[in-house]
Amino acid sequence: MKLTRVASLAAGSMALMIVASACSSTAATPSPAASAAAPSTAAGSGSAGAASAYTAPTDAGTAKGKTIAIVSKGEQHQFWQAVKKGALDEAAKLGVTATYTGPATESEVDKQLTMLQTALSGNPAAVCFAALDSKAAGALLDQAKAANIPVIGFDSGVDSTIPVTTVATDNIAAAGVEADKLAGLIGDAGKVAVIVHDQTSQTGITRRDGFVNEMKAKHPNIQVVDVQYGAGDPVKSADIAKSIMTANPDLKGFFGANEGSIKGILNALKETGNEGKIVAVGYDSGQQQLDAINSGVEAGAITQNPVGIGAKCVDAAVDAINGKTLPKNIDTGYYWFDKTNINNPEIQAVLYK
Repeated sequence: MKLTRVASLAAGSMALMIVASACSSTAATPSPAASAAAPSTAAGSGSAGAASAYTAPTDAGTAKGKTIAIVSKGEQHQFWQAVKKGALDEAAKLGVTATYTGPATESEVDKQLTMLQTALSGNPAAVCFAALDSKAAGALLDQAKAANIPVIGFDSGVDSTIPVTTVATDNIAAAGVEADKLAGLIGDAGKVAVIVHDQTSQTGITRRDGFVNEMKAKHPNIQVVDVQYGAGDPVKSADIAKSIMTANPDLKGFFGANEGSIKGILNALKETGNEGKIVAVGYDSGQQQLDAINSGVEAGAITQNPVGIGAKCVDAAVDAINGKTLPKNIDTGYYWFDKTNINNPEIQAVLYK
């Protein structure tokens, strides 16, 4: 499957989220052995009610021809390429101009802030911003507010009331599903460890806390022995995973909180001969992760809706330019997928290579 395969979701992402919301009223928390896809509202704690409440614009209105500046968290993972495609395709469909930038890696906070400053200097009609550090951009957000430039958070929010909305996955709920799944796969007892991309972005914080808190609340016989941060870098994450395994020879499971983290874990399991011995669950997709799930080396993962995230941040920007009141959060949904449902159409639609 090529990246273009997910592009069709930009137009149809709302349908996915409406289905997810409809399922929430009756679905129980799925068992770890569940073979069906688990839409966001049926997959444990959390709700995607905001998703069904938000209706994307059908045309650009007064935003037509204006520029939306998009500053992402990075360029190194295919996830961000999928977000970029969703955003630029949606902008073209609506007749607005979108620019898309992001640092080379997700550790370059200062570089991202420089990119945001450059974007604001161009006086765009709106800015979409996925923060690497939830606290670092305060002064620039104040600058945007003073210039009457609406800010739309996407993927990863900021500690500020300035963004008019944040377009993202419910990461606390999704990471809670990861905890429930991993617990079931290891007999609800034993040691597990977590590798997260960072402890400064909202995605890093909420995925970490969603997983750890779910384990504490529902799986008291499971001990989270370590939480480490690998900057979303597969090489660094692999080194961390190997160190954790050395310190904990009886480790039963790993949770990798983004694409780079789980790739590092998978590489470490292979290099140490622990494939099939330690259960791994991950986030997002990418070719390596898809292959690992199909082969049984990785138990499963949460897939977000990256094209939908990109499309919805542009939709929200257009609505903000047009003066529409937006919900505080726009939930773009997620699915748990594993070997049993990876080929289901609703899962295939949100995967990327």
